[in-house]
Amino acid sequence: MKNIEDINRESVKKILAKKKIPEFSAGDTIKVGVRIVEGKRERIQYFEGVCIAKKSRNINSSFTVRKISFGEGVERTFALYSPIVGSIKVIRSGKVRRAKLYYLHDRKGKSARIEEKIKKRIGIDVSEQVDENKPQEQEKIKVTETEKKETKSAAEPKKEVSRSDTKKEELKKKKK
Repeated sequence: MKNIEDINRESVKKILAKKKIPEFSAGDTIKVGVRIVEGKRERIQYFEGVCIAKKSRNINSSFTVRKISFGEGVERTFALYSPIVGSIKVIRSGKVRRAKLYYLHDRKGKSARIEEKIKKRIGIDVSEQVDENKPQEQEKIKVTETEKKETKSAAEPKKEVSRSDTKKEELKKKKK
């Protein structure tokens, strides 16, 4: 006889085989595609906001999303493996130091903003081959380009123009 936990794990595996759920946590801005049935029609309505809580309990996992709609805070809790949740897309990752962001209930405007987490890649891309001759060739090209610029600037006489002259010319152009 199977435990309830085993049955729950198996059902989670079946659901994950059918749909892809991205890795997200509290503080991330996510866009949840919610399936809405109106009579015989079915459509997807997107609910975009900040994930303020995530509960990981196998089949009973859920997450809460908060958004501001017409100046009013709206929170909605979704079951992670529910058939109502059509899709989840992470728009940006937030840099937070808490698992539950319930303090956002009281905040409005700029104080409710969350800093974005910047993911850095460490290491060198292996596909780029470094050739010892290439940097020397690039230096030669740069030197020749700067020489050309210097000769052009020396050939052209510099004309000093005061601010009042340029303003007068601009006014003449506007009048025409």
